Amino acid sequence: MNQTLFHPGEHAAQASAGVASPNPAIRDWMPDQHRAFFALLPFLPTATTDKQGAPVATILTGPPGFIASPDPNTLHIAVRPDPADPTARFLVPGASVGLLGIDLTTRRRNRANGVLRTTGPDGLTVSVAQSFGNCPQYIQTRAWQDAPANTPGPVEHLSDLDPAARAVIQTADTFFVASSSGGGAGAMGGMDISHRGGCPGFVAVDGQTLTIPDFRGNRYFNTLGNLLLDRRAALLFVDWTDGSLLHLQGEVEILWNQNGGFAGAERLWRVFVSHAWRRTGAMPLRWSFQQYAPQLRQTGIRTA
Repeated sequence: MNQTLFHPGEHAAQASAGVASPNPAIRDWMPDQHRAFFALLPFLPTATTDKQGAPVATILTGPPGFIASPDPNTLHIAVRPDPADPTARFLVPGASVGLLGIDLTTRRRNRANGVLRTTGPDGLTVSVAQSFGNCPQYIQTRAWQDAPANTPGPVEHLSDLDPAARAVIQTADTFFVASSSGGGAGAMGGMDISHRGGCPGFVAVDGQTLTIPDFRGNRYFNTLGNLLLDRRAALLFVDWTDGSLLHLQGEVEILWNQNGGFAGAERLWRVFVSHAWRRTGAMPLRWSFQQYAPQLRQTGIRTA
């Protein structure tokens, strides 16, 4: 693929940021390196849309090897989402999906998106439409282990961000964001799920509004490009110590010429939260913190 396969929202975001990506390493197939990488992972951030077309996200988990690529155009995920997960009912054949392969121990990550081809007792099969690597910036390293005993709690739907939800957001150094190009990008569009990282406190909360600094990345502007075509997004925050998930949905405003006083930020975006849910122990994995990403030294916030 080449830059002509960026969709109109991505082109517009690049223009607003005053940058260009002349040689993007975006393919409509998976190179062997990416195929092998996904097979190493114990978890997979996954995005699709709900019945209203708004992004939703979850994390699928399994022993390394639960994700396999039988050919360069296919990923097979040998698990089914928990039926109690609010995202599960939207992972049906024909659904657009975004997948993020990320290894928190090595800071490697690769993205893929496509269409959910089949679902069944043996898991999910995805036809890959786009595959590309990402830089290791802003990824905090963590080591994982299986939870000795894990019983997920019930899903709790929130009418507002309560103190517990605010505490999760305000202490987070990592979250995942799901976005969609909607119907305005044709074959070049689709779902995306991406990683964002910063020092604890880099996401500000004011009522139902989150303000997030946008640091320098790969210059593809996949997330912000999608948000120019469809303002809706889902944010997924993880409590790495107990496997809990906090899921937010809302609309986004991009502030292209503001940095909010965040050193290293090139712009801001705000999320106006309209729906939220959380679930304790949703993931059967536990993570121990290792190191902050070296790029955080440039954000002007203490990293140790």
